[in-house]
Amino acid sequence: MNENSVSVEEMMGNVEEAAENAEAAEEAVPADIELDVQKVVVEELAAEKAALELKAGALEERLAGLQSEAADLSGKLAAANGRIAELENCIASGKAREAELERKIAAYELQESDIQARNPNQLALLDRDTELPDRFPGETRDHILEIIAEARDVAEQQGRRRRAQLLESVLKANEPSGNLQKKRDTFLKFMDEHHNVLTGEVIAELEKYGITYREGGQNLLLDEIINRTY
Repeated sequence: MNENSVSVEEMMGNVEEAAENAEAAEEAVPADIELDVQKVVVEELAAEKAALELKAGALEERLAGLQSEAADLSGKLAAANGRIAELENCIASGKAREAELERKIAAYELQESDIQARNPNQLALLDRDTELPDRFPGETRDHILEIIAEARDVAEQQGRRRRAQLLESVLKANEPSGNLQKKRDTFLKFMDEHHNVLTGEVIAELEKYGITYREGGQNLLLDEIINRTY
């Protein structure tokens, strides 16, 4: 047998070696594919983890904001409760003050009632002292009522309603006698009959009733005499 001759055993050995190499190659291909798949899965998991971490961070930030808002609202609620308690104290104090004032008013009304019972003149709108002489008989009451009427008119013009109403009530409860107006009309008629001239007869009549017609050496005008007298 020469050097180029190959034995059956060698050929069989080569065939087996080739088969093993082919089998090894076939096994190596799936291992690489599996490695790539695992790599992709790991990358996807890592990406998902990163996304979850970002979402968790955002939720934690939102939670912190909500906790801060809750703390702020709690502070405002505490302040509101404090204000409510303060107002309740003010209301209670006001009610106590109102009750005290009502008690004082009741006591005052009782006192006034007792005074009026002992002094009926307190109920009169215009008191009268029976011991005081009437300086101008038949005129005093009417003069006062005219003064009150003038004061009522002024009060109405000035918008002082309560004063005007009070004065009006006095006028309604106290009718004038008419004596003052009667004397005024009589005097005007007398002067008109004498042409408003201060003759000797007129002067004598004026002096008879104590009517001033002269001052400082000068005779007064008719309007001046009226205003001074009536």
